[in-house]
Amino acid sequence: MKHILLSIVTAATITSCASGPAAQQGAVIGGLGGAAVGGIIGSQSGRGLEGAAIGGALGALGGNAIGNAKDQRRRGYYY
Repeated sequence: MKHILLSIVTAATITSCASGPAAQQGAVIGGLGGAAVGGIIGSQSGRGLEGAAIGGALGALGGNAIGNAKDQRRRGYYY
């Protein structure tokens, strides 16, 4: 389980390079939401902290990707 968690955190660090305003906001909201859902699901199997960590990492990645797409659509408005 530690290897999976380390892999997810490493992937999140490497791939979350988008830095637009919506990407940052999406990463925060996704991370918090993912941690909450992951903690709830993980607590059903007795591993609430691991579930929260995995859910938070995956939620941050997803939120960042969605926010980055939103920034890309708005890019014409910024320049």
